[in-house]
Amino acid sequence: MTEEHAHEDAPEPEQLAEDGPKAYEARTAGMLAEKPTTEFEVARAEIEAAGGESNRMVTSLIQLHQALTEVTLPLDLPGADEQRAARQNMVEQLENYVIPRMMTIDAPLLAVVGGSTGAGKSTLVNSLVGTKVTTPGLLRPTTRSPVLVHHPDDARWFGQDRLLPELERVDHPTNDPGALQLVASDRLHPGLAILDAPDVDSVEEANRVLAAELLAAADLWVFVTSAARYADQVPWEFLQLAANRSTAVAVVLDRTPTEAVQTVAGHLARMLASRGLKDSPLFIVHEGDVSEQGLLPSDHVAEVRAWLDMLADDATARHQVVTQTLDGAVRALTLEVHPIADTADGQGEAAQRLRTDADMAYDDALKSIMAATADGTLLRGEVLARWQEFVGTGEILKALETKVGMIRDRILGSIKGKPQQAERVTAAVQGGLEMLILEQCEAAAEKAEASWQMSPAGRGLLATGPADLGRASRALRPKAERAVRDWQQDVLDMVRSEGQDKRTTAKFLSYGVNGLGVALMVVVFASTGGALVGAEVGIAGGTLLIGQKLLEAVFGDQAVRGLAAKARKALEERIVDLVDEERARYTGQVDALQIDQGAPERLRHAARKVGDARFASQRGDV
Repeated sequence: MTEEHAHEDAPEPEQLAEDGPKAYEARTAGMLAEKPTTEFEVARAEIEAAGGESNRMVTSLIQLHQALTEVTLPLDLPGADEQRAARQNMVEQLENYVIPRMMTIDAPLLAVVGGSTGAGKSTLVNSLVGTKVTTPGLLRPTTRSPVLVHHPDDARWFGQDRLLPELERVDHPTNDPGALQLVASDRLHPGLAILDAPDVDSVEEANRVLAAELLAAADLWVFVTSAARYADQVPWEFLQLAANRSTAVAVVLDRTPTEAVQTVAGHLARMLASRGLKDSPLFIVHEGDVSEQGLLPSDHVAEVRAWLDMLADDATARHQVVTQTLDGAVRALTLEVHPIADTADGQGEAAQRLRTDADMAYDDALKSIMAATADGTLLRGEVLARWQEFVGTGEILKALETKVGMIRDRILGSIKGKPQQAERVTAAVQGGLEMLILEQCEAAAEKAEASWQMSPAGRGLLATGPADLGRASRALRPKAERAVRDWQQDVLDMVRSEGQDKRTTAKFLSYGVNGLGVALMVVVFASTGGALVGAEVGIAGGTLLIGQKLLEAVFGDQAVRGLAAKARKALEERIVDLVDEERARYTGQVDALQIDQGAPERLRHAARKVGDARFASQRGDV
C-alpha cells in the first residue's frame, strides 16, 4: 500500500512503548474474551501504569467497551432495533479487532478475502498461496469454517485469545461455522495472513453473520467480485461501511471474459470512486484454466501476489495499512456512539413516563381509598345498619336531641349491644373495606393499562407482561381480607392495651373489648385527627356520635383522640402496602428493564476520552 492510499486522517505510525501493551497483551486479550468488569479494571490499571499514549488509547477503548455493555435498549421505541444492532456491532468491533489489534500492533497484517457468492474467493486464496488450502464451494450455500493461512513463524499471533476468540481453533477442514481452521504455509511471507471468509450474501444467515464479523476484524479487506456480481447490492453495503470507517480495501475483479474486462473494470472503478474508495487498488485476474488442485495459472494472480508480498516485507507499508484501518475504526466508534447514547436517553425518558403513568393511577386509587375511610363514606349501607343495631336508637336519640353532655350516663346505660352484634359490625366493616380496596385497585389497573397502551413502549411491555395486568391481581382479595382482619385485631389490641387499668370498671366490662373496638373503628371512619366530622346526618350522625361518646366515657377525650389517630395510621399503613403491591405489578415491569439512567452520559464521556487519546496520538504527544 502506497502512502496515497492511506486515509488523510490516519495518525503517524507509533511504536508502542516496550513496557506498554506488549507486556500485558496475552493477559488482557484473555480478559476481553471473558469480559468481566473487574478484569477490565485490572487490565486498565496495569496499562495506565505502563504509560504512553498508545497505552492511554487502550485504556480509553476498554472504558468505551464497558460503557457500551452498560447501555441497554429494551423498550420497543422507533429506531431501537437499529441502535441495538449498532451497539452490538460496536462491542464486537472492539472485542474482535480494535482492542486486540491496538495491543498487538506488530502482529501480521490480516487480509480477509470476501465477496459475493461464486466470485471465486477460495480459488483466489489457493492460487495466491500456491497450493490447495481451502475448498471452493461447488454447492450453494457452502457451509464450512473460515480458513486462515499464515506463515509458520506467525502461528503465535492467531491463538484463541487474540483474533475472534469465540471461534474454536482447528487444524482440519470442517463444516462447523463456529470454528476457524488454521493453516501454516511457508509459501506466505511472514507478516501477512490471508483469511478466506464465507459469502457476504449467503442465503444462510450464520454465514452472513460470520462474514460480517470476519470483515470487521480485517486490517485489509480483499473484495473479490466478477462481471456477473460486481454491482450486487449486499457487497456494496459492506464496501460503503469500509469506506465510512476508512478500512483499507483492495478490489479483485475475477471471472470476467477478456472482451468485457475493460468495460467492467472502468465501471467498477467509477463505482469505487463514487463511494469514497477511489484510492483502493483494483486488480484484474483474467480467466484461465483451473488446475486439478484448484489453482489458477500463477501469472494470472502474480500482480495481487506481488502486492501482498510487498506489504508483508515492508514493515512501514504494512504498519500504514494497519494504522489506517485501526484509526478509521476508532474514529467511527467515537461518532457512532452518540446516536446510541441519544436512543438510550429516550429509553430512560420513556421508562420514566411509564412509571409516572402507573404511579398516577395507583396514587389516585390510594387517595380515593383514604378519603372514603375518613369522611364517613364507608359508614353507609351495611356498616351503618349493623352499627345502629348495636347501639339502638329510641331513647338515646331523644336524649341526644336535648343535651348530650348532661345525660352521658343515661346514653351509656341504654346501649343494647351484645357480643354477637359487635361481631356483625366487625364483619360489615371488613366487607366494606375489602370492597373499597378491590374496586379502587381494579380501577387503577385499568387506568394504568390504558395509559401504557398509548405508547409503543407501554404496548411492548404489556405484550410481554402478565396477561391479566389490566385487572387487579387475583391475590388481592385474600390479601385484602387478611390485611383488614389484621387491622381489626390491631384495633382490639389498642383498646385492650389502653384499658389495662380499667378492665374491672363497670363501663369497660359492660361494653367489652369487642364493643369498644367497633366503636373505635366507627370513629376512625368518620373523623380527622380524632374529631368527628359526621358525613351522615340525622340518625346516622347521632349514632356515630354515640361511638365517640362511648369511648370518651371509658378512656377520656384525649385518649380517644390518640387511639383514633393510632388506629387510623395502622389502617393507612396496611392500605398503602396493599396498593403498593398492586402498583409493583406495573413498576416491576419497568424495573425489570434495568435501564441505567446514567449510562448514556458515561458512554458519551468514554467516547470523548477515546477521541482525546486519538487526537493526542495524531499530534505525537507523549
